[in-house]
Amino acid sequence: MDVQYHEEYVRNPRGVQLFTCGWLPASSSPKALVFLCHGYGMECSVFMRACGFKLAAAGYGVFGIDYEGHGKSMGARCYIQKFDRLVADCDRFFKSICDMEEYRSKSRFLYGESMGGAVALLLHRRDPAFWDGAVLVAPMCKISEKVKPHPVVVTLLTQVEELIPTWKIVPTKDVIDSAFKDPLKREHIRRNKLIYQDKPRLKTALELLRTSMDVEDSLAEVSMPFFILHGEADTVTDPEVSRALYDRAASADKTIKLYPGMWHGLTAGEPDDNVELVFADIVAWLNKRSHHRKPEHGGRVGSAPSEPARYQRRPVSGGSGMDSPVSIPRRRGGFLCGQCRM
Repeated sequence: MDVQYHEEYVRNPRGVQLFTCGWLPASSSPKALVFLCHGYGMECSVFMRACGFKLAAAGYGVFGIDYEGHGKSMGARCYIQKFDRLVADCDRFFKSICDMEEYRSKSRFLYGESMGGAVALLLHRRDPAFWDGAVLVAPMCKISEKVKPHPVVVTLLTQVEELIPTWKIVPTKDVIDSAFKDPLKREHIRRNKLIYQDKPRLKTALELLRTSMDVEDSLAEVSMPFFILHGEADTVTDPEVSRALYDRAASADKTIKLYPGMWHGLTAGEPDDNVELVFADIVAWLNKRSHHRKPEHGGRVGSAPSEPARYQRRPVSGGSGMDSPVSIPRRRGGFLCGQCRM
């Protein structure tokens, strides 16, 4: 199936310019919508391209946004001042797509990888009835006891976070070496200048810790259908953390699949045969849960944005900066048609 790819910039209420992108089936209306929540330090246009293309080729409309400070979006690189702002930006953008007339009857699913899994779960918590389900790939939803910092360390860092919030002083292992099994794909990711590869900033690290603890405390409140996929050999996020989500969640429809020998980067770092297996499982899960949705009262699919509409749209001009060998026909202009509100 031919796939059309779109890029454009939008501006959030704080005046920050954010990069957005989307993949759509070229010759048919999408059977459902999938919204990408990428991981820490990652970005949509290159890192999630295989995901967007494969899901669009399977008939889905796929949309993503680079968080503030990530990828092609503006802001200090990988500086997360407040995690809730990141979630709020996703909430506004995703709902603006769902509110487009041609999409109001479509099922809508979240897709979160690693830290994006926490974003997806927090989006669900904001509006539990809005989402029809979530695909969670090696989600960050609880701090593993293996890596949880000592409370004394957390206390000391918290005392100085407002003095040196952006300092890159938090020691960490090389996540790329630990996440991507295939050597060629690992080097491909490492050469991507849009992917953050420096030490975490102090406030960012503390926000991730607080968010993980917050999500962990509310696992029992998860009620939407979800599908967890996790590599058993993952050393970045603990598979036992995914088991905890599966066990505690209140969802009546929940599925977990652990892949023997696979690492953290299930969709971008494994050998091709493994990646194809993972995507086949994702598409099969989505196909069983995509349905025609009745628009809510008044025709709108979500609650109105809390901020005034000040979403300034600017299509991306020129090349996309992507070096994937996949060729995707490009439609001129943006996919929001001026309707999106932040």
